[in-house]
Amino acid sequence: MVHLFDSSALKTPLPSVVGELGTLFENAGYELSLVGGPVRDLFLGRVSPDLDFTTNARPDDIINVIRRWCDTYWEIGRAFGTIGLRKAGFQIEITTYRADAYDPESRKPAVAFGDKLEDDLFRRDFTMNAMALRLPSMELVDPFGGAQDLQAGLVRTPGAPSTSFSDDPLRMMRAARFASQLEVDVAPDVFEAMKDMAGRITIISAERVRDELVKLINGKAPWTGIDLLVESGLAEHVLPEVSALKLEIDEHHRHKDVYQHSLTVLRQACGHETGADGDVPAPDFVLRFAALMHDVGKPATRRFEPNGSVSFLHHDAVGSKLTAKRMKALRFDNDTIKAVSRLVELHMRFYGYGDAGWTDSAVRRYVNDAGPLLQRLHRLTRSDVTTRNRRKAERLAFAYDDLELRIAALAEQEELAAIRPDLDGEAIMALLGIRPGPVVGRAYRFLLEERMENGPSGEAEAAALLRGWWAEQPESRDVPGPQAAAPEAGAGDKTEAGTNPSATVEGSK
Repeated sequence: MVHLFDSSALKTPLPSVVGELGTLFENAGYELSLVGGPVRDLFLGRVSPDLDFTTNARPDDIINVIRRWCDTYWEIGRAFGTIGLRKAGFQIEITTYRADAYDPESRKPAVAFGDKLEDDLFRRDFTMNAMALRLPSMELVDPFGGAQDLQAGLVRTPGAPSTSFSDDPLRMMRAARFASQLEVDVAPDVFEAMKDMAGRITIISAERVRDELVKLINGKAPWTGIDLLVESGLAEHVLPEVSALKLEIDEHHRHKDVYQHSLTVLRQACGHETGADGDVPAPDFVLRFAALMHDVGKPATRRFEPNGSVSFLHHDAVGSKLTAKRMKALRFDNDTIKAVSRLVELHMRFYGYGDAGWTDSAVRRYVNDAGPLLQRLHRLTRSDVTTRNRRKAERLAFAYDDLELRIAALAEQEELAAIRPDLDGEAIMALLGIRPGPVVGRAYRFLLEERMENGPSGEAEAAALLRGWWAEQPESRDVPGPQAAAPEAGAGDKTEAGTNPSATVEGSK
């Protein structure tokens, strides 16, 4: 299907670089088309800063055409027919028509260049991405009905889904990602192929799976994409902990559906994100993934009690370990792993606050344990309330409102965001006359406990407490008596704020 594209209907006009590039290639005697995602986005009323083009020109010819026009170019993808360049702030890739052949046991294609635009479009993942805009004539080439599928909100493949997914099994995850990002459905034959071929995802590298998962989680409706992964069986291979949440409901239905609860928590967490200037700007992968994974420890800890109730004792700690293990397998960076698994570990900490009340020291510990994750923990905890019991939901919301007010009130009095002892590692060593070692770590932890329990005391009082503690330690007999004078004012400032003696002292973690 080829027809002129009505560019006047665009909510956002095409960047001038598109027309300029089309004219350059036409004058050089080559075809050029805007292709894939950027064309799809035109139908969605947006223009991507990353522009993809396809051409019958070979890589050397592409370079000859663009080298004097672009700001810079690179040849990293040259073996696959792709030349990258930058012009006027736009990231551009131009790829020679492809007609690749795939080994069924590998993702690596035998690269073959083609001569026809339609053949190139046929090898693409979905019909909505298999549209092209010929330049500079602005002819829309849509041989597989991508525009119609996009309007219908349907993910279809140009050819048989089984062939497409065999060529690149990651396309099955990409279908789930589009369901999340664009809020569309997959065609029945696409879903059936996903179920039949789910095991093929295992030949894809963990890094590529991770990248698709992040895009899915950061989409508009990630719960939709996750549900598609689970129902198709793909999650059994990439997120088995989430599939396991579909616990067998006991015959009396005395506990909630953990899987559906987790999807609801994910949906509610997205609703608690903020704008760009807020504490947790959307989309926040750490918050969202923690919301999805927060109960993954329940299957391993489920117990049916004699009274007929169901318990999940320590599922937070178990879930934190399972989350970290899965994220390591997916090659996430250490900082992201630590943040998500820590939120999973802390997500139950709040419960009981409304019934028993907390001392100021308990509030300090809550803030200190959350550290830089406090704002995310606030949102995760609130999102975890999915009860249909309105009175219970209101009670929990009121209790958490009260906790946040307590935190704010204490923050005005104390430096809650960076709770540390009134003496740092250097001051402890100077006062006790000891060298770096495990004892310094124990002393530091003693002072930290005092700080948590009683709030800031000042250096003089901290020094007195430390001397009393030291007098009870067996090591004190082997060391000359502690310094008689308290540390000089500012002794705790000899190192940067927040000094952690574990950086220099063994065993102080």
